[in-house]
Formats: sequence, C-alpha cells, structure tokens
Amino acid sequence: MRKLQTLRQISTKPELANLLGVKPSILTYALYVTKPEKQYIQFKIPKKSGGERIINAPTGKLKTIQSALSNLLLDCLDEINQEKYPKSEFSKQSVKYSKILKVRCGGARSKQPSLSHGFERRRSIITNALMHLGKKNVLNIDLENFFGSFNFGRVRGFFIKNENFKLDPKISTVIAQIACYNNELPQGSPCSPVITNLITHTLDIRLASLAEIHSCTYSRYADDITFSSREKIFPTKIMREDSGNYVVGKKLRSEISRSGFSINHKKTRIQFKDSRQDVTGLIVNNKPNTKREYWRTVRAQCNSLFKNGSFTVNSNGKVSIGNVNRLAGQLNFIDQLDHYNRLRQKPPLDPNYQWKRDALAHQNKNKQKKHLFSGREKTYSEFIFYRLFYSADKPTILTEGKTDNLYLKSAINILSGYYPKLAKTKTAKTPYELSVQFLNYSARTKFLLELHGGADYLKDFIKNYSHNFDRYKALTNQHPVIIVVDNDDGPKELINAVSKMGSAKIFPTSLTIKSDIRKSDFIHVTHNLYLVMTPLLAGETKSDIEAFFTDADRLKQHNGKCFNTKKNRKDEINLSKDSFANHIISAQKTTINFDGLKPILDRITMAIEHHNLPK
Repeated sequence: MRKLQTLRQISTKPELANLLGVKPSILTYALYVTKPEKQYIQFKIPKKSGGERIINAPTGKLKTIQSALSNLLLDCLDEINQEKYPKSEFSKQSVKYSKILKVRCGGARSKQPSLSHGFERRRSIITNALMHLGKKNVLNIDLENFFGSFNFGRVRGFFIKNENFKLDPKISTVIAQIACYNNELPQGSPCSPVITNLITHTLDIRLASLAEIHSCTYSRYADDITFSSREKIFPTKIMREDSGNYVVGKKLRSEISRSGFSINHKKTRIQFKDSRQDVTGLIVNNKPNTKREYWRTVRAQCNSLFKNGSFTVNSNGKVSIGNVNRLAGQLNFIDQLDHYNRLRQKPPLDPNYQWKRDALAHQNKNKQKKHLFSGREKTYSEFIFYRLFYSADKPTILTEGKTDNLYLKSAINILSGYYPKLAKTKTAKTPYELSVQFLNYSARTKFLLELHGGADYLKDFIKNYSHNFDRYKALTNQHPVIIVVDNDDGPKELINAVSKMGSAKIFPTSLTIKSDIRKSDFIHVTHNLYLVMTPLLAGETKSDIEAFFTDADRLKQHNGKCFNTKKNRKDEINLSKDSFANHIISAQKTTINFDGLKPILDRITMAIEHHNLPK
C-alpha cells in the first residue's frame, strides 16, 4: 500500500509510530516524557552577511524520529508528483536512484515544474542555479525569519486541510509535536526543511504564475527566492529600483505577505548581465560555477596541505588550522559542478587530446585519463590520493572488486575479537568500528584516480604509485595501503610486474621474489604500499578468495540457486559472485563460518605490523 494512502487512513499514535519504523513506546517517551530542552542542543553559526544563526539540533531518539518523518514525507511527495506528472522525467524508475542531477527535460510532456530546490530529492543548489542561466536580469529575494514563520498551529493545520494530505487531526497534532520546538520549526531538525517546502508550495505556485505573466523564471531554495528575465529591463511590476532602493511590486508583496512571510530588504538585489550574477552562491552568467575566489582559496589550501601537511583558514579575521574533512567537502562540491557541466556540454574533442588518446591506445594505456583533467580535476585527483593513500587516517585496503570488499568486511566483523588491528569489537559501551578502510570503486575513482575494479587497474596503480607518492612533501603519519588479490591467473600480469620491481621485498625473506612470489605472506612493494595474495591451498598452485568458504556455506541457497562447491561449480547455472556476496555472505554473516578466511586476515595484519615497525 502506498505510504500517503496509509498515512491518510491511520488515526492513532501507535499506527504513526509503526509507519515511521519506531516503537510506539519510544515515540511516546520522546514526545511526552523527555523534556524538550533535553532533546535539543543549541549552538550558533556565523552568517555570511554578518551576525549569527541559532541552530537547535535534536539529539538521540527525537533525531531518529524526525529523520524517519522527513523520509516519510519525501516518499509521500514523490507519490504526489508521480500521480500529478506521470510522464515527467522524475517519475521514471531509472531516475529514482540517480545521482546525476537533471532539470531540463526533452519535451514539454516530460517536464515537471522545478519550483523548490532546497532539501528535496534530486534537487540542489546546482539545479536551482540552472533555472537562471544566461539571463539578462536576476532578482534575488530573501524571506526574513523563514523557519520561525511556521508555528505549531500552522504545521498542524496544513496536514489537516491540505488537499494532498487531509490527515486525521490526531495524527496532524503528533506530526506537529514531533517537528516543532518552542512553537516553531527549528533550524537543525531533519524534518523542518521538508515541512517548510510542503507548506510554502502554495506560495511557489502563485509566484511562478506571477513570473510567467511577466516572462520570468521563478525558483526557490529554502528562504532564497529568485526571478530571472531575458528582458533588457527587469519587469517593474515585480521589482523596480528607485534612487538606489528596491521597490517591491504590489502583487509580489501581497502574495508574500498573504503566505505569512516578509522580505528581508537588505538582501534584495537585481543583478545585470554585465555584472557577476549569482544564485544561491553559484555564478550563473554562462554555466553554474563557483566564485573565482572560492576556488583560489581551496587550491591554495590544497597546495599547503600537500607541502606542509596542514593548512589555515581565515574566518572573520581569525586564522586557525583548517579541517581536512571540510576541504574534502568543498572539493567534492566543485567536482560535482565540473562533472555536471561535462555532462551538459558536447564540444568537439580537442585535437591535442585526440592525439594523446591515440598515442596511449597504441601503447595499450587506454585507461589513462590524466590528459583530460582540467586544473581543478587535477587538484582534486591529487587530494584524493593524498587523503586515501599518502596520509590516510587508517590502513587502506584495495581489492579486485566490491564482492571481495564484502567478504573481508563480513569476516572482520565476525572475527573482530581475533583481529584488534582490523576492528574494534563491539561492547556495551562502544560500537563496532572498522580500524581499516576499504576503497569503494566508482565512476569518479575510475576517472580521477584511474583506479577501478580489476587487476589491470591495480597493476597500473602499482606501477605509478611511487611517481604519484613523490609529489607530496608533507611529513605525516602514514598508514599502509594493502592490495589484496586472488592468487590465480586473473592478476598474473600484476604479480609478474611486482616481481620485477627493484623496490619490492618479499616476506618471509627466506623466499626469492622472482620465483616464490606466489608463496609469500606479503610483499612490501614501495613506500607504504603492500601486496597480499590469497594463500595457496595444499597441493594447489592457484587460489581465489571464494575457495576459503566452507562447502556448507557455498551450498546455501538464494532464489533456488547456490554458489556450489568448488569442484561442481558452473558459472552459467550457479549463483553469481555478486549474489553470493550480498545475499549469502553479507546478509547471513552471523551464520557463516569465516575461519577459512583467517589466513588472509593474518597476512593483512602482518603487512600492517611490518609497516608499524620502527624505520
């Protein structure tokens, strides 16, 4: 049954709790037993325009409940849009889990109004900015005390009266109790933005209609409202400038006031085409982009990090040591813009790139992408390498693919008591925590690091490791980077390449690397890079990681199929490696016998211990 239909039909707190996925007793305790002042942490953050913003962030059980309410309301909104716009781009099943942001659709029949872009699925400040690209005039308006404009009664009344919801008054009351604090929607709550968007949708419709009358484009991101126009003079009935002051049009002022808001005149401005136009912090003159000074600051911080191991930030005249996690977020955001702009444009391939690509293809180096990097992508690539490999917070493990990641993660989880260097065992006071990190391959790691699943990518990664490593001068605490591969023909070229590297050292040292590499416990390749192969089983010259599971576990069934014993396995009729890893090993890990994988975990531990030896 659809969630919106279920929400309309329920009338009791236990029913709402079940729909939210929490126990009724927990909902009752959070709303009626715990005092509100104990459920929120209040702190202040500086505003870009000066002053401070008060944040009331929920904690514990209330935060969990509010997050569940947010997801429920977003599911309901998806169902509403699916019903209203069945042929829209966003109603397609293929887009449901898409990470690529889209606004402009192929034809009018597939378009879905893009009015609100803040805190909505598949919307962002990027999609908001795209609405206003290449316009002659851009008007920005800020709504004053936005979250404080939604009190308890307004929230409750919306869910009772709104045509899409029409909830039972008791359920509407409980939703308002979950969402409100001090008789308003608090900034910092996971469900506040979703509820504000739902309530403000009526204003969006009215202002979009006003924009259409005057040949403008309208969008809103939380409390930031934007109108843009291709006309030489911005429509004076929406906003006009008089002696340096902005005069709000009668209809616009009326609609905003009618919806219970007021305009912050200090943030009202019209930006012309010959000036820098920005929408929610992004430049929109030609393409969505960050401000130049933003990128220059990020680039300088990266250069300092690579050279010194740290960087500084200047906030309101105060200089302090920068946070690497925050820098990572800034770089990731810039990369989202660059990646999205790459997807949008289709220019002819640069002749120099074409020549380079052909030359690399001739040398069987098709996977190399660095010649395609922009300056920003080059910096981001170097940052990712620095953070994952040169100066990681914990040992990094690379495998041949996501199934091997699942095998090892599951084994470490169950056997954590035997391997304190790989994970912290869960206790009554502390949660389970991995002490190593696994690299999850993606399209961006493939492009930016030239690294993806498969032995060929890992071979090139090893060959180029010293060159990439030596770019950095920072003296930092380094952890090992451990590549784990099957000891069979798959990574044959990788193993042969390592055996010929002058820097590589085999362990135990009694073995000879060129002839005995497959018998090794581990190989110290260079710097902090190690290679671990699956052990050879008695009487065999090859092995893969699946061979270390018991026949009983390999015969466990999913959808009528099993992975099968090593002797009887047939790829065309048996369970795939992906299904075996996800539906048997990971999903049923508490019933799996992982003792066979101990020799592999032993070798990973030995590599970590070797790296930790005094140099």
